[in-house]
Amino acid sequence: MPYLYQDSKPRPCALPGAARPTHSSGKGYEELKQECLRRGVLFEDSDFPACNSSLFFSENPPIPFIWKRPGDIVKDPKFILGGATRTDICQGDLGDCWLLAAIASLTLNEKTLARVVPLDQTFGPDYAGIFHFQFWQHNEWLDVVIDDRLPTFKGRLVFLHSADLNEFWSALLEKAYAKLNGSYEALKGGSTIEAMEDFTGGIGEMYDVKAAPDNFYEILEKALKRCSMVGCSIDTSSAAESEARTPFGLIKGHAYSVTGIEEVTYRGQQVQLIRIRNPWGQVEWNGPWSDNSPEWRSISPSEQRRLSQAARDDGEFWMKFEDFKVHFDKVEICNLTPDALEDNTAHKWEVTIHQGSWVRGATAGGCRNFLETFWTNPQIKLHLTEKDDGQDDCTFIAALMQKGRRKLKKIGAEMLTIGYSIYESPGRDGHLGKDFFRYHPSKARSKTYINLREVSNRFKLPPGDYILIPTTFEPHQEADFCLRIFSEKKAITKDLDENVAIDLPEPLHPTPNPQETEEEKQFRALFEQISGKDMEICAEELKYVLNTVLKKTKNIKFKNLSLISCRNIISLMDTSGNGKLEFSEFKVFWGKMKKWINIFLQFDLDKSGSMSSYELRGALKAAGYQLNNYLLQLIVLRYSDEQFQIEFDDFLNCLIRLENASRVFQALSVKNKMFINLNIGE
Repeated sequence: MPYLYQDSKPRPCALPGAARPTHSSGKGYEELKQECLRRGVLFEDSDFPACNSSLFFSENPPIPFIWKRPGDIVKDPKFILGGATRTDICQGDLGDCWLLAAIASLTLNEKTLARVVPLDQTFGPDYAGIFHFQFWQHNEWLDVVIDDRLPTFKGRLVFLHSADLNEFWSALLEKAYAKLNGSYEALKGGSTIEAMEDFTGGIGEMYDVKAAPDNFYEILEKALKRCSMVGCSIDTSSAAESEARTPFGLIKGHAYSVTGIEEVTYRGQQVQLIRIRNPWGQVEWNGPWSDNSPEWRSISPSEQRRLSQAARDDGEFWMKFEDFKVHFDKVEICNLTPDALEDNTAHKWEVTIHQGSWVRGATAGGCRNFLETFWTNPQIKLHLTEKDDGQDDCTFIAALMQKGRRKLKKIGAEMLTIGYSIYESPGRDGHLGKDFFRYHPSKARSKTYINLREVSNRFKLPPGDYILIPTTFEPHQEADFCLRIFSEKKAITKDLDENVAIDLPEPLHPTPNPQETEEEKQFRALFEQISGKDMEICAEELKYVLNTVLKKTKNIKFKNLSLISCRNIISLMDTSGNGKLEFSEFKVFWGKMKKWINIFLQFDLDKSGSMSSYELRGALKAAGYQLNNYLLQLIVLRYSDEQFQIEFDDFLNCLIRLENASRVFQALSVKNKMFINLNIGE
């Protein structure tokens, strides 16, 4: 699909209070609800109908689902019963444990939960069959409305449900998230951190437990105290191992939530414990410090109450932190944005956000392995000025997210492999060229290129200016992206492609020249032969003249110039307005033409007679035009072919149109200056 460039100037962090309604009617939740109450009907969501297309896009339902409202499933439905807790999350027949683990973590922070799940919703007197939830998407909070028809089989919910059968907030939340992503099937398979970010607008970090830093316990402790959301999982070595149960009661390839971390005194020694939750609501760790293990007999009842320890099969369990590091492989932490933190939280992140696109033939240059196109990727300047407290370096997290890929699953789109590199700035603004990257190594980079929605890493760099290059691994791959910089101190970012400049020589005017060059004599003879005594030629005649001359030029492999090009040439050079070109006007144009031919040959690197669209930025700059990504991408879409090649005829048309546009712009500028001067004179 064609991706158009999105302005990547830094934006402030979006606040949830300004959540944008998403219903196709343009109406918000309250307006839709009041409309239903006035009409005495229950809301039916035409945007996400109760039919198979909302369930699956690649198959038919394996069983005959029946959509029912909560009141048709139980006698006394409740939105939330006794508070929204992690025990309200029990997985159904959908492979979305990653989402459920995030929802379990969400319940640990009342403020964050209340933002995603507005708590004033009920099945009470003003019930209208409509509910709403708020999700973060790429620096924007969205308000998603749904009706409360849920898929059932034999009178029971098929997917996510609460342990209390008459509580429905979690099932409705899952439905709203399925609507956001296009269908329930779109939720199959994912990373817990993806949903955590959509619930908070936070930024994710992933840790390999086996290679975690020495202070990993303190990192997790600090994260939970900051109200960050934390998940964990065990790797699988093959698809056959997915959801395989280990002898210790743990599930491979399964997403768990980390819900607590504490130290206890056990037989005179301090023991570090971590609390984990299985979103299935059952199947628990059976090793040391599990629910019924003998270790708890040495812990006082008051201490057990402090730890919320209870021996029941609810999917939640404690384990020794050392055992956790042995048995688990991955930990995902979602650091909350400043607006998501409580006012009394000691630490808040500074956040800047850029939106952009990789567009084939223009800004989809691929990683550093593809040097010829790597430099064409979007470039973001990062200015680090303030050191961390008591440190010599500046800490920041760079997170690169590809947008909307889960929703595009239904048309076959997969997650692209993405990453980024960071270079020391050479001290000048403007898009850096190929030679800079040829001779300068990166200062830092993402740990890996991976096909996840987001790639993020934490860095410590000395104060200074840096250039961050977000890329796909392979060139020519299109996607929209969102780049976020979370910094401990304020960081300033700037897009290097925001300036448009024109630097053309003064236009030449036809002047009589008593001594013609040999080339001009040949042109004059050809002109007289074609035009007659008036020495003026039309577009068809100009086409013949130019193609005759170009065919005789040995180092040019161009195809014939088109009639459209010749008409554009006349519109550029015709000073009399008669639609024809005089010989004196042609001489001026031929001077331009020779310069443009030389530029084209310079950037036709393989001497094939066509130029790669990725070289267009440099070629236009050599001709006097500095364009931003948006204009460049429009030109590439207009003039390049399916192989990202630009013929000379198209290059010529492009330059003629740019020169015409620059003349109009300059004329308007002069007119505006005259208008301003006249007003000042009054």
